[in-house]
Amino acid sequence: MTLAALDRETLGYGRAAVLPGLSFALAPGERVVLLGRSGVGKTTLLNAMHDRLARDHRTALVPQDHALVPQLSVLKNVLMGRLDDHGALYNLTNLLHVRRADRAGVVDVLTPLGLAELADRPVRALSGGQKQRVALGRAWWRGGAVLIGDEPVSAVDETHAEALLGQMRDRFPTALLALHDVALARSFATRLVGLRRGGILFDAPATEVSDGDIAALYAH
Repeated sequence: MTLAALDRETLGYGRAAVLPGLSFALAPGERVVLLGRSGVGKTTLLNAMHDRLARDHRTALVPQDHALVPQLSVLKNVLMGRLDDHGALYNLTNLLHVRRADRAGVVDVLTPLGLAELADRPVRALSGGQKQRVALGRAWWRGGAVLIGDEPVSAVDETHAEALLGQMRDRFPTALLALHDVALARSFATRLVGLRRGGILFDAPATEVSDGDIAALYAH
């Protein structure tokens, strides 16, 4: 069984093909990490899979640029994770005056992220690592069957990154991430996919990907 799949599809922007003739599938319960140099198409693949998954499954997204509204508070940015659960009137009134139940729920999400005391602070006043955790909080608040994350722990140190990846494992049955840290990728993934320009160099269970495979992936 697969949640979503690409079958010999060409992915790119406009007329530029980044990943030609690509086949890729995601199954329930997998934790897949994409590895590879910048510019090889990891974000392109994540976006394509998000579009495919979101048609049929509740999917949480953590984009690389965080996609936060700097003028709004941490609380209100996290609430945006469920905008499509409600109508425009509900969302507008909640933006003006957050409902008590929603506030309590968001604070519960922010607490393990170390952000509960910053709930009312505008995002523009936060550090890069704090902003990244707000984006994660929005995904936690949304919930769903799948988490897609594009370098979702790149702005925090290794200890915090490991803890955040642990929260991902606990909250989402299936995940598809791009990570630059190979050690973190190995600790998190059930499956590793190595991308080089033009396509996939390897796609295998994490325990079967050797150090030599990783070295070849990043070799000039």
